[in-house]
Amino acid sequence: MSTTRLSGLLPDLAPWRSSRDFRLLFFQGAVTFFTSFMAMIALPLQIKHLTDSPLAVGAMGAVELVPLVVFGLYGGALADAIDRRRMILLSEAGLGVLALVLLLNALLPHPLLWPLYVVAAGVSALAGLQRPALDSMMARIVPHEQQTAAAALNALRYQIGAIAGPALAGLVVAYAGYPAAYAITVGGFGLSVVLCTRLTPAPPSPDAERPSLRGIAEGARYAWSRPVLLGTYAVDLAAMFFAFPNTIFPFLADELDAVWALGLMYSAGAVGSLVLGMTSGWTSRVRRHGLFVVFGAVVWGAAIAGAGWFTDIRVVLVCLAVAGAGDMLSGLGRATIWNQTIPEELRGRLAGIEVLSYSVGPQLGQVRAGSVAGWTGTRPAFWSGGLMCVAAVAALSVLLPKLVTYDADTDEDALRRREAKRADQLAA
Repeated sequence: MSTTRLSGLLPDLAPWRSSRDFRLLFFQGAVTFFTSFMAMIALPLQIKHLTDSPLAVGAMGAVELVPLVVFGLYGGALADAIDRRRMILLSEAGLGVLALVLLLNALLPHPLLWPLYVVAAGVSALAGLQRPALDSMMARIVPHEQQTAAAALNALRYQIGAIAGPALAGLVVAYAGYPAAYAITVGGFGLSVVLCTRLTPAPPSPDAERPSLRGIAEGARYAWSRPVLLGTYAVDLAAMFFAFPNTIFPFLADELDAVWALGLMYSAGAVGSLVLGMTSGWTSRVRRHGLFVVFGAVVWGAAIAGAGWFTDIRVVLVCLAVAGAGDMLSGLGRATIWNQTIPEELRGRLAGIEVLSYSVGPQLGQVRAGSVAGWTGTRPAFWSGGLMCVAAVAALSVLLPKLVTYDADTDEDALRRREAKRADQLAA
């Protein structure tokens, strides 16, 4: 392969070069992702250590879901009404305080159980508040034509953290204990707060309304009136509901007599996403991002079906890696469309809806996978869900054809958003 062709595959670093705030958020996110995995691994392990109960560990999901939904929607409205940098900074500081609570509790002679659930709920609430502000910042700080490249770099950052973070966290917990893991988390959030203070202020528009249920409803009505946006949400929900079987990985490993590969099954998707991220340079030249959403979701569903159909663990791991690549491709399309088409004054509220789109789906998907596995068996739960995912995405493509035909150079909302951003740049 020639040098020119190889360079065309490498990640597009244009957002890195053009935006100081993007670089700051990139480093801030890398630090947060990496150190947060310490707590994400240590917290359920500590609950298991204190209770020896799978039900007690599983209850974390129930504790986290409601705060994420409620504060995600409210955080979206808040992101349109106050300085987004301030939201990011304060929520990051709050997450650091919660990590400090975990550290102090772990240092007690007999650590308590209830603070772990309180912290889990608090982290979920703060993440729901922060995520819309973070997501809506991308549309402001990165040029319109570089949104796909920015999404690819952010995803690449996350996948590296998702692979390296848990591995290091497991070693720290095993050899240094829970206090060490939580201490690293506290230090990481401290560094992240320092980076956040250097971000450029991101005040709301002068005529921004105060957060309210009416404002949230206005954002929902806008999303419902835009078939392209509606399609991105619907495709993601369908893909996650029908084909998110992570909760039954241990049972599949047992059936394949490959308990040794359980960790690889959990990380295979991240590896596939990482490979796509490392060769994502070509995605910056694509204008039909709706095809990314649809094709990536179809690949995800088909690969999950393959993971349930094949019995060779090596083939299963390859299928899971391909599924991860498909999921990332679909995610790039969704992020690009959101940032290219949504008006600045609604960006926070729509980001709150996006939080629901990619958080509720996996939760419901795990319930579906576990229920179907109990009824039909583990492998049928995989392949039937994957095939239903493909069928659902195909049906949505027919019902919402504007998603498939979306073109960043001709879509009316994308053109309006581009012109508005150019006007803002000239005014500045």
